[in-house]
Amino acid sequence: MKQLDLKAEGLRKINSTLQNAVPDSDGKEWAVTNPMGQHAIACGLNTELSVTIEGNAGFYCAGMNQKADVTIKGHAGVGVAENMMSGMVRVTGNASQSAGATGHGGLLVIEGDASSRCGISMKGIDIVVGGSVGHMSGFMAQVGHMVICGDAGEALGDSIYEAILYVAGDVESLGADCIEKEMTEEHQKTLTELLARAGMDQDVKRFRRYGSARKLYNFNVDHAGEY
Repeated sequence: MKQLDLKAEGLRKINSTLQNAVPDSDGKEWAVTNPMGQHAIACGLNTELSVTIEGNAGFYCAGMNQKADVTIKGHAGVGVAENMMSGMVRVTGNASQSAGATGHGGLLVIEGDASSRCGISMKGIDIVVGGSVGHMSGFMAQVGHMVICGDAGEALGDSIYEAILYVAGDVESLGADCIEKEMTEEHQKTLTELLARAGMDQDVKRFRRYGSARKLYNFNVDHAGEY
């Protein structure tokens, strides 16, 4: 595993090295030491690297990730894995607000808790949270899955489109147009696969499924006065 000391080399050089690394010739496994909570570490990676950040990260860590596997051994600030396209990002601690925002694909795993607006405007990303999430999580989530092994704050799934939310614990309140839906065998199978990919051992029978009532984004002239 190659070591990159952020304190000694600086953020710009660290990111440039990772963004231009060729796995076959430069090596696949990298470690970033002394991250010092700096912002935008390991952003814009587009090759199949395995990057371990040895400590807490600031805002937008692993943003725009594509193909790489990034592990943050600590906590992550606002917008971790923002606009992620593919690959995997794992946070072994907690994540601040807007984790996985606008993500198009890949898997984001947060082993601890996530703050407010987790998964805002999801566009295909899958998110698995080992703990609880804050208010307005899943806001305007379009496509993808969010698995919450703990509790969810108020206004879960507000203005949700076609993303699917699974919650094992209590939900403080549901947002506009978000309702509880039937948990079928197909959904249990999907959930089992997501939990397995995230490396989390959970009883799928504890979870409930939430999604769109499809009344908010389909205009109905008979309900024009409600808009």
